[in-house]
Amino acid sequence: MYEFAELEREIIGCRLCPRLVDHREHIAGVKTRRFATEEYWGKPVPSFGDARARLLIVGLAPAAHGANRTGRMFTGDRSGDWLYEALHRFGFASQASSVDRKDGLKLHDAFITAAARCAPPANKPTREEFIRCRPYLVAELALLTRVRVVVALGRIAFDAFLAAWQEAGHPARKPRPQFGHGSATTLEGGLLLLSSYHPSQQNTFTGKLTRAMFHRVFRKARKTLG
Repeated sequence: MYEFAELEREIIGCRLCPRLVDHREHIAGVKTRRFATEEYWGKPVPSFGDARARLLIVGLAPAAHGANRTGRMFTGDRSGDWLYEALHRFGFASQASSVDRKDGLKLHDAFITAAARCAPPANKPTREEFIRCRPYLVAELALLTRVRVVVALGRIAFDAFLAAWQEAGHPARKPRPQFGHGSATTLEGGLLLLSSYHPSQQNTFTGKLTRAMFHRVFRKARKTLG
């Protein structure tokens, strides 16, 4: 069985998906004007948080100029601004902003992971790339023995979590849970699966996801955990 440090090393060194390797390294080389003087991470991004967490947050994949630049999940982009503000508001994070992986941010009783660990072209990993990455999430589920609430950020993260949950040896729930913002499903052992729209700019700029909607999901998580 993995230990967290061993799993993190394996994730960071992963080169299983040539398309993703090429893309993340290309982005790290060409950069973007705003961050032209920064050194990009340019590798798979490991998960982040409290190894004894009761709250697990599952995202989609690193952003090209966010986590692919900073090397920490949901750090350095607008999605992370929304997520860490909410986590701080409900007592899961030491601060409300995420600038870089050395900014002192700590998670309390929370752990952040993703369906894919490399920044994908057009933010869209392929089905095969998700499958290759899934064993890392399965391994994390085995290590995170205290998790009681899962928040899936977006339909893809929702589906990825359910697939990993089954691969980890848990029975499929029938009827199959359906994604919907604010939906809540109880899985084996009383695990509560909450769904939220992803805090992407596409969703937040258009008003599909508001802060009030996002906060309700994490308020539910906090209420459940106490």
